[in-house]
Amino acid sequence: MPKIDLNRAPERTGSGYPPPFDAPCAARVRQRLGDAGGITDFGVNLMRLPPGGWSSQRHWHTHEDEFVYVLEGELVLVEDDGETLLRAGDCAAFPKNTGNGHHLVNRSNATALYLEVGSRQPADITTCSDIDMMSANSDGRFVRKDGTPLP
Repeated sequence: MPKIDLNRAPERTGSGYPPPFDAPCAARVRQRLGDAGGITDFGVNLMRLPPGGWSSQRHWHTHEDEFVYVLEGELVLVEDDGETLLRAGDCAAFPKNTGNGHHLVNRSNATALYLEVGSRQPADITTCSDIDMMSANSDGRFVRKDGTPLP
């Protein structure tokens, strides 16, 4: 059946970042709705971001477009051009290979709920804007920008 039971979609708390880069994202909760529905060409995630949490490290993708739609609460979009407040009903798009690092921060007193949609390109490389870290979809390892392993 195409309907996805949200209660049966696994939740993952935190991120895959190595310490100490994982700390700002430690309380985020992701449900991979695309995976739960058997979708393989693109991902759809239902994200819960508590007060003070970050969606990710500020980053950009070489081969993946990203899109977010805020369902509940408010988030601050932080990108190269500054900060923008996003409220329920607002959305933002991040075209691939722009070099414009972005992430969402919850500075409110309530948990925010949003959808995150992105392509699943094996050739994609995610580059973090503010820290010396990047990752390739091909192996999922986090390394320094010069390719050396992180400790």
